[in-house]
Amino acid sequence: MAKWLLVDGFNLAYRCFFAIPELTREDGFPTNALHGWVKSLWRLSDQEKPDGVRVFFDLGGADDRLALLPEYKAHREEMPDALSKQIPVIKALTRAMGLGGIELSGVESDDLLASFACSLARGGDQVLVVSSDKDFAQIVGERIRIMLPPPTANPKLGWRVMDAAGVAEKFGVPPALIAEYLALVGDTSDNIPGLQGVGPKTASKWLLEFGSLEGVIAAADRINPERFRAVVASSADLLRRNLKVTTLNLALPAPGEEHTEARPGDLYGLLEEMGMRSALAEARERYGQPELF
Repeated sequence: MAKWLLVDGFNLAYRCFFAIPELTREDGFPTNALHGWVKSLWRLSDQEKPDGVRVFFDLGGADDRLALLPEYKAHREEMPDALSKQIPVIKALTRAMGLGGIELSGVESDDLLASFACSLARGGDQVLVVSSDKDFAQIVGERIRIMLPPPTANPKLGWRVMDAAGVAEKFGVPPALIAEYLALVGDTSDNIPGLQGVGPKTASKWLLEFGSLEGVIAAADRINPERFRAVVASSADLLRRNLKVTTLNLALPAPGEEHTEARPGDLYGLLEEMGMRSALAEARERYGQPELF
């Protein structure tokens, strides 16, 4: 049985970008996210001691969801320019570290990561999903847990693990009902419209009482509060569409095994090019060539 860290790349990159004060190379090129990136991956590896680490990135597009909901993610702000400039370097560092950098055009990284996580779990491996994205709560189970980053308001709490009991405590429903919960309440970050006025408490109450989204729809004439009865009955198609959008695709093939061997020389060159002297010194220690100091 192996232990894996599967990293939601852009989720971690944004966190690194905003968590560290502005840092630049001598010529002004931004490097704050780069410093946070390598330190975060090293820290997580030291803490969890996984047998394997894979990082997943969005390459662009969400074809299946856009076909269902053309306005999907349409309201998201553009990536900050200073972070956008660092993304190619983040990907290059990731591959030089032997951590994959897995991406596929037209397919969201969430689906790639979730599908791989479930495949590993079926084979008996343990998986930690490194992300604060609530969508991953739907795949939490006996062999899959979520590694949550330190909260901004209290960073001293450090990285925390959320299991199935934690999902139920946080959302009011078990992992198996998370996609249906999101279909009811919507997701403003992804521009998915929920039912007007239906919040987390109401959604979780209905799902626990009626067992599923279809159960809620079938019980539209007797749900409470009574004011939602006509709304639920008239919104059946919207809710079913939402569920297709909020459900992760777990049927994708496993990613190839390219870029899974560390290339220390490439890593040292990138860190030197970026002017990251302390990270370069640590990399030389970690990758076994201290004679290159």
